[in-house]
Amino acid sequence: MILSASGWRKIFTEDKDGESTTKEIGNDNKILSYLIGTTFSEYIKTATRKNSPEVVIATDTRPTGAEIARVILNACTCSGIKCIYLGYAAAPEIMAYAKNFDGFIYISASHNPVGHNGIKFGLSDGGVLEGSEAKKVIENFKKKCADISEGEQNALLKKLEGIPAVGAAKYYKKQSLKSYEKFIRHVITGCEKPAAQKVVFNEIKKSMKKNRISICCDMNGSARAASIDKKFLSSCKIELRSFNDIPGQIVHAIIPEPENLVHCAAKMQEAHALNPDDSCVLGYMPDCDGDRGNIVFWNEKTKKAEPITAQEVFALCVMAELSFEYWKNASAKDLAVAVNCPTSMRIDEIAAALGAKVFRAEVGEANVVNLAREKRAEGFNVRIFGEGSNGGNITYPSAVRDPVATIFAMVKLLSLRDTKYGEGLFHIWCKKSGQENKYRDDFTLADVIETLPAYTTTGVSEDRAVLQVNMKDKGKLKENFKVAFENFWSENKVAFEADGIFGWTCCLTNGTKETVGEENWNNANGGLKIRFHDRNEKPVAFIWMRPSGTEPVFRVMCDVKGNNADLEKKLLQWETEVLQKSDRQSF
Repeated sequence: MILSASGWRKIFTEDKDGESTTKEIGNDNKILSYLIGTTFSEYIKTATRKNSPEVVIATDTRPTGAEIARVILNACTCSGIKCIYLGYAAAPEIMAYAKNFDGFIYISASHNPVGHNGIKFGLSDGGVLEGSEAKKVIENFKKKCADISEGEQNALLKKLEGIPAVGAAKYYKKQSLKSYEKFIRHVITGCEKPAAQKVVFNEIKKSMKKNRISICCDMNGSARAASIDKKFLSSCKIELRSFNDIPGQIVHAIIPEPENLVHCAAKMQEAHALNPDDSCVLGYMPDCDGDRGNIVFWNEKTKKAEPITAQEVFALCVMAELSFEYWKNASAKDLAVAVNCPTSMRIDEIAAALGAKVFRAEVGEANVVNLAREKRAEGFNVRIFGEGSNGGNITYPSAVRDPVATIFAMVKLLSLRDTKYGEGLFHIWCKKSGQENKYRDDFTLADVIETLPAYTTTGVSEDRAVLQVNMKDKGKLKENFKVAFENFWSENKVAFEADGIFGWTCCLTNGTKETVGEENWNNANGGLKIRFHDRNEKPVAFIWMRPSGTEPVFRVMCDVKGNNADLEKKLLQWETEVLQKSDRQSF
């Protein structure tokens, strides 16, 4: 099992097939599930100083979720924990509802294939455990796994045989949805008081009368099919056209990358074929736990429904939310964005235009969430944060990605337009980024996308973004890479300069800390980035690497300023070749 602060994951099916749809988890996984329950029970009692803390438990819609939940619920109950079981729930929903209790256990493997499953833990702050706390749980769990005897395992399995599955409590599920809807209104508006929230939503509703928006959603049987989406969007005068919306009926691959957004795009294309003036201009597809939803939009210029890449979705959301801060308060200050290390440098350009600082953490949602908390404690207004490389966004006060927040970043861009009282979000962006000549009153999302800084970035789900390496010591591998890269740079300096690259800087990320210009590249399992610059020392590209914390692979990527697929391909190939050489020999 891969154990990280962002979640614990493994193949949980009895047949050990990552694509299997069986519900059976087998005896070994039953024992692991029980130990997971007892480990967290001990932790939360200590953390809350309560003998019987209240914990919310829920699953995404994977077939193995119910059996894992059955065992974990028994372990927690036997440990004196009061359990509130929701059944299917989206990750943002359980984390919002958990604010009313002492903590949560969420059974999910996010975007991983259907035969995988996993666990996320949290307290009552609405996010997963921060790194140092997660480490305590991990170490205790490892000890329990090492110490349990064969006899204890057999006795435990015999005990579990007679325990029935637990049904979800309808009352608590209803309360969970109510709590989540209340919370998402705060997230979307950035206002805690209902009266202030009403001002924003009234403006959105008013705009819907002139510029109607309908949204298509491929639920793909995910936990969002059992959440607030349709009811909430309807309350905002926005029609949601959902399909594949029976929870648990996962129709196709889970990860919401372009290759799986085609189904949503096809539905939108059909609607516009029947009616060229159809109001369906946005679409989304969540992953299984419903915390990420990447976007499809109707391009008025090409007359096609087109997926937006993960990095562009995040860039649009950052631009929208920072502009929204100025829409609410023209003198907004101390703005900041927290991102992970491989987030495209287009974010730096967007933030600079809107007077915001960018801070970078290691990959992992927990790292970015904790970095945002640190910067808010320092006095920064961190409205939006997230992992551009993975899509979606986190909008404060949420501590988890949420497709409803992503959709409403787009909705605000399209609906909060110029009035006699002030400029709309897109107009604010155009003016602050020096592109006011590109603004027009009847703009579409295609016009907005054209104003984003152009970058060419490796997609996280591309085959070439994943490497298999032999060295178990990833820190040593990076030491090898340092020697091999410096040699490669010396031998190919003329070739680099022909592509406009005249120097580089190494950037390392571990947890919430970024170190720039470090000489020792051995930062264990953290992120390593080589940032390239031009002759004026302005950043023009980077290559990045890191062992995955949730999958047994080594991830690589490249980001290049401009529409320059050839250079992106070349730099990524060079990175791959140097890494493979570093993996084969010692220096």
